[in-house]
Amino acid sequence: MKIAIIIPAHNEELFIHLTLDSLVQQSLAATQIVVVDDNSTDRTFEIASSYSTSLPIKVVRTSSSAENIPGSKVIQAFNFALSQIDLADFDIICKYDADLIFPSNYLEQIATRFYAIPTGKKEDKTIGMVAGHCTILKEGHWEIENQNNPDHIRGALKAYRRECFQQIGGLQPSIGWDTVDEMLARFYGWTVVTIPELHVKHLKPTGAAYNAKSKYLQGEAFYKMRYGKLLTFITALKMAWNKKHFNLITDYLKGYQLAQKNNLAPLLTEEQGRFIRKYRWNGITSKLGFPSRN
Repeated sequence: MKIAIIIPAHNEELFIHLTLDSLVQQSLAATQIVVVDDNSTDRTFEIASSYSTSLPIKVVRTSSSAENIPGSKVIQAFNFALSQIDLADFDIICKYDADLIFPSNYLEQIATRFYAIPTGKKEDKTIGMVAGHCTILKEGHWEIENQNNPDHIRGALKAYRRECFQQIGGLQPSIGWDTVDEMLARFYGWTVVTIPELHVKHLKPTGAAYNAKSKYLQGEAFYKMRYGKLLTFITALKMAWNKKHFNLITDYLKGYQLAQKNNLAPLLTEEQGRFIRKYRWNGITSKLGFPSRN
């Protein structure tokens, strides 16, 4: 059971020691951890490097824009770190953020789902992705981070069976990457598993560091994933309701329109786009009590 963990990090000196401390304490150790310091101006590199005697860690540097552009910046850093290892040497590939605190049995729980260890039960080789759930601190209590679907794995917390990771073509440096990966996994017949009781503390809520220019990018993602206008509107309405920010509807729709106007390249083929639309519509109709669309 060989686990590779890649942690992209940009100015994470306040948090990365907590993430690495929690990885030191794992009941099942990672085989290799790669921290990629992406253009940090603080002590991120030095702090991560200080764990060389307690973790199988490699710390590398790369340089990208200082602006936190959703999707592209973090995946470009991830892909750089990925080039520093031999993928064939590992069974599980993880992309984790640098502001997480893992329970001590996290990696063991993940491996158990992938490979039925240590339970000894028959391995389910269709499982392609596994994760717990991110929690954020609200009024003194850790609560599940707001999300649209309980079967969605947050971008902060991805783990892939190597064969699944390779079949989906790795991770795409674009807004929407953390939905595209799951949908492509399902498209190719893999199962995506979330573990309801397995909670990870997420110290910075998703999107906390995004700037004002990012507000249209979610709509761009819907366009690139071939949602279509009606599904985009319904999804934008649901996300705005969940976040209690109804101006997001306008932002997402405008983002979609701008992407359409600029004729941006989609992230999925037409066949894959039909699959994702069907999957999303089935999710909507099932919640309304209607039969699934064939």
